Amino acid sequence: MSQNLKWLYANRALRSFATAFLTVIFPLYLAVSGYSAARIGMVLTLSGIISVLLLAGVGIFGDKVGRKRAIIILSLLSFLGSLVMTTSRDFWLIVLASGLGGVGKGGGAGSGGSWGPLFPAEQPLLAEAVTPANRTKVFGRISFVGVLAGALGSLVAAVPELLHEHGISWGTSYQLLFGFSAVLSIFMVMVAWPIRESRSPHAMRATEADESVPINVKQLTGRLGLTNALNGLGFGFLGPLLTYWFYRRYGAGPAELGTLYTIINLATAMPYLLSSKISQYLGAVRAVTYTRTISIIWLALMPFMPTFWLAGLSYLLRMVFNSLGMPARQSYAMGVADQRYRSRVAAFSNLPSQLTSMLSPVIGGSEMESFLDFPIYGAVFFMTLNVLAYYFAFRHIVPPEEQNGPHPTRHLTHPVVK
Repeated sequence: MSQNLKWLYANRALRSFATAFLTVIFPLYLAVSGYSAARIGMVLTLSGIISVLLLAGVGIFGDKVGRKRAIIILSLLSFLGSLVMTTSRDFWLIVLASGLGGVGKGGGAGSGGSWGPLFPAEQPLLAEAVTPANRTKVFGRISFVGVLAGALGSLVAAVPELLHEHGISWGTSYQLLFGFSAVLSIFMVMVAWPIRESRSPHAMRATEADESVPINVKQLTGRLGLTNALNGLGFGFLGPLLTYWFYRRYGAGPAELGTLYTIINLATAMPYLLSSKISQYLGAVRAVTYTRTISIIWLALMPFMPTFWLAGLSYLLRMVFNSLGMPARQSYAMGVADQRYRSRVAAFSNLPSQLTSMLSPVIGGSEMESFLDFPIYGAVFFMTLNVLAYYFAFRHIVPPEEQNGPHPTRHLTHPVVK
């Protein structure tokens, strides 16, 4: 199934390209449409409910019917969501469109597009296309592709400002980009079509399951769910609210933000390729723990920066270190999961993150009215708890590729609990 990689890479590139400029322009579009910070937070929270339902649906649908079909359906929903955004500013239509289409959602600059309901369909297909020894490397490569595409997409965020300088209204300028994202969604369907699945994972007999997995599905989902819930609370304070924070704190417009996010995407490209080396040396769990700890330190320094570009540099370093551990974390989850239920594990372990991330924007948006830096400090607090919880939950659970490696806890692999 290695031929699937090129189509998965292409799909990620298109998604990351669109996500990069949508993440920048979506909250700014709401702002020029008359939405307050609290109302912007409310839009993100309500649309997040729809995203949660989609995430759960993909987890079940992907394992039972097929992950390729899930990718195609989500791409079509993204097309519809973007199309609605080109014609309406109505509150409830915006909520519905952004929820179904993932408009303005992505994981932020440097994330490589690894976010949202499509995640549980894509990750198992990647894991099945390669050997366990090469899994983290492939996860790093697809993030590398995504982040470079995101760098190009971030440049597109400057288009509304250029159009406005030529007499086109801000609202119309933003809506034209939503139309462009609808076109990209059609291309996403086209590159997903050639992906081949020999049969649905649900059709596998129980005897075909990998009996060497070190933890059962319920335990794995529960532990990932707990750690992701904390991470979701932290990320919810950032996301699109971060572009609004830059806008309020430093007066940064779409052109400056687009340039910053382009630089961040380019700077975080190489760390994705280095992730497998760090994971081989430290072990996946320690690689994730160490790199995330350093990234949180840089995030905590942002409010102390006197200028936009110094704050941007701090955020860039935060994303560089976060990127070093991201492929290891994603690969690790797939490596220790039963292959029959990988979509379910990816979806339901991330559901708590989606749920908790819905709470943070409305809280952060409201608190920004009186304490502008509140979202940054909220993110630091919960992301720190996430790192601690992740390490203690998985420090003794070793994926197959580390069984004979230099990992210091390889002898502590747990048996599968049935």
